[in-house]
Amino acid sequence: MKNKIVYAFIGCALSTSLYAAGMEDDPLVTKVMIDQLETRIIDGDDPLVLEAQAWIGYDLNKFVIKADVEQVKGVTHELELQALYSRAVDPYWDFQIGIRQDQKPAPNKNWLAIGFQGVAPYWFEIDSTLFIGEKDQMGLRFAAEYEWMITQRWVLSPEIEFNIHSKDDEAVGTGSGLSDSQIGIRLRYEIKREFAPYIGVNWNNKYGNTATFARNEGKEVSSTQIVAGIRAWF
Repeated sequence: MKNKIVYAFIGCALSTSLYAAGMEDDPLVTKVMIDQLETRIIDGDDPLVLEAQAWIGYDLNKFVIKADVEQVKGVTHELELQALYSRAVDPYWDFQIGIRQDQKPAPNKNWLAIGFQGVAPYWFEIDSTLFIGEKDQMGLRFAAEYEWMITQRWVLSPEIEFNIHSKDDEAVGTGSGLSDSQIGIRLRYEIKREFAPYIGVNWNNKYGNTATFARNEGKEVSSTQIVAGIRAWF
């Protein structure tokens, strides 16, 4: 029922606002942003990771799809999708509401997603979302990225992401409190603004019961990964 209500809200809000914006001669625009398409070199089989989002809409109102995928040897181990209605509330900030679905790992989970995405002072790109799941489970994800223009083509980009959960969920290996963090730094060369290969390093850590669940399954609690990939948009 919760999903149906949110989907209906997104559909009604988006269709109404997009129609109104179109009447004001506000052109419809689209964008696909592949933030990371990379291989991560680890001990064992190297995963292929995709983090991307696409949107369609107008200046104030958009429909946004976000995808986070991890594959190993062609087999999908992680798959998270978000479908969001995005409303500009400031020249630099969008309010977003919608649905997140975790299709991998099993069992599948659905969340209500409420958050803000935009640019903070000093040009830090921020994506912060509260997730409300079943059985009173809640999660908070915060991600920040900064782009340092070394030259007109070389860009150094540090970033950080962490996840917090309200309850243990041993089925998917997440514990309450601070569950995990990822710190990375990538150096890319913009062949053109829309296409840039890069190399970098990731540091991943699990905490609390999330780390305990990982140890019980023989998984690493912390790791350092060399990454290589491309960033592109169109």
